[in-house]
This record gives sequence, C-alpha cells and structure tokens, in this order.
Amino acid sequence: MSLPLSLSAYRLLMRCAAPLAVPLLQHRARAGKEDPDRRNERLGHPTFPRPPGRLVWLHGASVGESLVLASLVEAFAADRPDLRFLVTTGTMTSARLMAKRLPPVAKHQYLPIDTGSAVRGFLDYWKPDLAVFAESELWPNLVIETAARDIPMALVNARMNDRSLASWNKRPDSARYLLGCFDWIGAADSRTRDGLENLTGKAITLAGNLKLEARAEAADPKALAQIRDTIGDRPVWLAASTHPGEEAIVLHAHALTLKTHPDALLILAPRHPERGDEVARLIDKQGFRGVRRSAGETPAPADQIWLADTLGEMPLWYACAPAALIAGSLVPDIGGHNPIEASQAGTAVLSGEHTASFDDLYAVYRQHKAMITVSTAASIAAALDRVWAHRGPSIKAARAAIAEASGGAMATSLAALDALLEGGKGTEIEP
Repeated sequence: MSLPLSLSAYRLLMRCAAPLAVPLLQHRARAGKEDPDRRNERLGHPTFPRPPGRLVWLHGASVGESLVLASLVEAFAADRPDLRFLVTTGTMTSARLMAKRLPPVAKHQYLPIDTGSAVRGFLDYWKPDLAVFAESELWPNLVIETAARDIPMALVNARMNDRSLASWNKRPDSARYLLGCFDWIGAADSRTRDGLENLTGKAITLAGNLKLEARAEAADPKALAQIRDTIGDRPVWLAASTHPGEEAIVLHAHALTLKTHPDALLILAPRHPERGDEVARLIDKQGFRGVRRSAGETPAPADQIWLADTLGEMPLWYACAPAALIAGSLVPDIGGHNPIEASQAGTAVLSGEHTASFDDLYAVYRQHKAMITVSTAASIAAALDRVWAHRGPSIKAARAAIAEASGGAMATSLAALDALLEGGKGTEIEP
C-alpha cells in the first residue's frame, strides 16, 4: 500500500522542521517540560548501552500507559527471563515513575521526537526484536520507520472514545495505513474493537483492558502517614482530576456537606495542576478557607479545602480519602476518567453521568453496585453521607467489577506478543 498523501506531507513537514528540534527542546527544558540532562534521548541518541540478547521495546504516552507497560514488562519478564526490555515515554513524570517501577531487566529512555533522523537514530541503535505500542498514540514517522525494518509490531490496550474514532474516520487512508503496520492489535473495549474493524476492514482482537490488571503506584508511606496525622479523624472526600466547569459543582457540594459535617475536608485535585491559581481564586471567591499543596501548606482544623495542585501525588489522595468523585464526568465532552486507581486504594467511587471514554467499565461497576452515580451538588452531598455512614459501595463489589471487566487482558496480550516475538521477523543481537 502506497503512503497516503497526508502522511507524505507530514513526513516532509517534519523533515523541514528538524533543524528547529534543538532550540525547541532547549526552550522546553527551560520551561521545566524536558529533562535537561536527557535531551539527547529525544534526538535519538541513547544514554546507556544496548543490552545483549533479544530486546522488547514498549512505548506509552504518559503516566497511565506507563503503569500498563510496567505491569506488562513484569509479567513478560517472569515468563521469559531471556528477554530484556526498553520502555519509552514522553513525560518527565512518567520517567520518574518508570525509574521506580521497572524491574532490573528493563530500562527507560525518552521517546525520540518524530523526525526521520531522530527515529532512525533510535532504531539504528536499539534494533528491537519486537515493538509494542500502548493505547492510541501513534507518531507517524515512528510507526512507518519501525514497520519498514520488518520489526514485529503490536498495539496493546487500544482504547478510543467516540470523538477519537470520529477523528480517525476523517482521515481514513492515513489511519488504515498506520494501523496496517501492526501485526496484532488488542482492543481494550468493544467500542474500540468495532470502530477499528470498521476503519481497517480487518478483525481486531477484543483483548480486554490492561489498565484493570496494572498494579497502581503505591502511596509513599512516610508522606501518607504525615497526611493522615494532619487530617486526623475528619470526614474527608476527594474530587479527583476536575476540569473547568466541574469545580463550581464540587464547591457547591462541599458547601452543602459542611452544613451537616462542619469539620469536613475536601481535597480538590484539578486534572491539570497548572490551573491551580485559577481554582484557588474560585475557592476564595466562594468564601471557603483553603490551603495549597503546591505552596507546601497543610490544612489546619479550620481549613475546609486542600487544593492538591501538584503532579504525581494522586496515590496519596486516594489512600487517605474514603470517598472520591472521579471527575471529567460532571460535564459533557470530556468522557470521564478511570476509576480503577481509586478502587485499588480502597476508596468508594462516585462518578457523573458523562463517562463515554470508559462506558464498558462503568457499566460493569453499575452492574456490581460498585459506584454511586451523581449529577448535582445535592446528589454528591447525599452520596458522601452514605459513604461516611458505611452504607456506600463496598470494596468487594469494586474488586468483583474489576475482575469481570479485565477479561483476561494480560494473558491474551502476553500470548500474542510471545507469538509475534517467535515469528522470526526481529533481528537477534548476539551477546
């Protein structure tokens, strides 16, 4: 199949933009968005030797995909001790997570930027025997150059909401070409499976959602002990990953809650911590007494809201809150967020009605009565009363929902990857 015009144009554009890569990375490093000591990795230059033997390369966009890949590496390495693993991600937060989570047989590098020279330098050096991409982030040059080397390729935990599928369908030639580079695709849910089958005209495996079997990052024990000591026995709830338009509803719910629980504490964690100033102004405008985590502040007994405007601390907040509103679900066009981390931490799940990105998962949660659906400030306050009175969803129900929803995704994906690896398409590097 010849390269579609749109992909040819993209490759030409990236070739022309390549000279700007170094100053752009320097600018991002000054802004704190790139690791200044590891910028060369983004240009396709490695920072440690390639291990001998067969190498499996896995790529995920950010923190959520990183957790999936770390769990996949752990399981794959247990079955195949002869393999070595390279994990690439694009964010500093995910790099820090991988430094803590990956086993000794795996190393982390930053993903090269999607210029032909950076991608070719990366592939020339690492010569992977298998390439595994997670979810739906497909950089065209990376996919095309990998496929051109006849390296077996898999797309695991493919998951797309209606909006992303519609976007793919607007450029069907490019989508079919890129997806056609993969030797195996495992869909996380039936919507993605059906959408990709309609798009590609090929059968797609419904493998199940790997995120449901991924081991969540544990909260730091020392930090958690300090937070619990600070909070004491106050009734606490978490609004996790809120978006614009949701904080107003959350604050109204907290105002109602304070009428019956005057010592209640809301931990408000915006999805994007850089919105901290905006959310802090809203808290002040509504007349609440609040403190900010980013400023190193901790709540005194009189404080009503703790603004958790920091990155990478969600495990702490889930671990200390018996109830969590999984936001992105109170207003349309966001699609909700994954409730699994909350359930794994033993936190009761509250969610709004707008959960298109995770409809399959929330359907199983509702079937097992493992969540409370809310839509208004009053319904949130009522749900909190239920949880704090020990009449809310049980953790046992949440675990049953997770077990059913996962569908054996890990075993299915590992079997497919092992079969690809033994298909003989990769080039083994001798010790």
